[in-house]
Amino acid sequence: MAKKVFSGIQPTGEVHVGNYVGAIRNWIKLQDTYESIYCVVDYHSITIPYDAKLLPQRVLDLGATLMACGLDPEKAILFVQSSVPEHTELTWLLTTITSIGSLERMTQFKDKSSRQKGNIFAGLMSYPILQTADIIMYKADLVPVGEDQVQHLELAREITRRFNTSFGQYFPEPQPLLTSGAKVMALNDPTAKMSKSIEGSYITLTEDPDSIRKKIRRAVTDPGPQGGEMGPGVNNLFVLLEAFAPADLTEQFRDDYSQGKLRYSDLKNTLAEAIVEYTEPIRERRSELLGKPAELKEILAVGGDKARKQARETIRDVREMMGFQMPVR
Repeated sequence: MAKKVFSGIQPTGEVHVGNYVGAIRNWIKLQDTYESIYCVVDYHSITIPYDAKLLPQRVLDLGATLMACGLDPEKAILFVQSSVPEHTELTWLLTTITSIGSLERMTQFKDKSSRQKGNIFAGLMSYPILQTADIIMYKADLVPVGEDQVQHLELAREITRRFNTSFGQYFPEPQPLLTSGAKVMALNDPTAKMSKSIEGSYITLTEDPDSIRKKIRRAVTDPGPQGGEMGPGVNNLFVLLEAFAPADLTEQFRDDYSQGKLRYSDLKNTLAEAIVEYTEPIRERRSELLGKPAELKEILAVGGDKARKQARETIRDVREMMGFQMPVR
């Protein structure tokens, strides 16, 4: 039996190329090798202030984008987190065996709470417990993560061990499946990760060609090799070139750089056109899917039914193991 993979992504706005290179493209590859379950984690997206009126469309936008990128609902389960209420029940049950100290040590909590002083809600701290519930609900063996997400997975493994020790061996401890490839950095600050919170730092998969070209032209470069190493700005452009352009073209630019004859204007123009060409079918397919909202909702609902079938079995077993004997109809 193929090992099971689980991962999720928040519907917090349009997907940028860093999300695609760092996560989504790997999901597409994994669906051909593993039993894959992918989730639009809308419950996770409300740990910070949000507009409830925009959330439904953002969920549909993300579902359409994932499928436009190549995620196939016939190969993988794709569903919306809130359509499987068992996630919140398992979260509460796991909350009772999770220490506050473990939650307070989470880097993401410390970073976000420092930016939201005076407006910190419990959900921001308990976020990793919901994340744990998401993963172990489906008894996932592997979770594709970047280096910056390993800490959350370690906590998930800790909570899993505590449950198994307290109530009996049941959940497998999820293992990290480290994503391959370099991290995509902000175009205007290559020392920071590409993020929608940094204006001018990102390119979305649905961005129009002229906007892509403009942002690449403005991307930070540097004066050349520094101490034998490529500067962060140029390195970031090469990371993107490797992701979106043919390998022989990337190699040619690397040779030009090493020989000191690379023209940054040529590199940027080539990169911009490569991204425009690569993302065009994604934009077209996404538009097609969003043009049929009823069909899109049905695809996500079918995925939710598949996920909930597994989730109900898990909750039934967990309730019994934790001493709750009343039947759930």
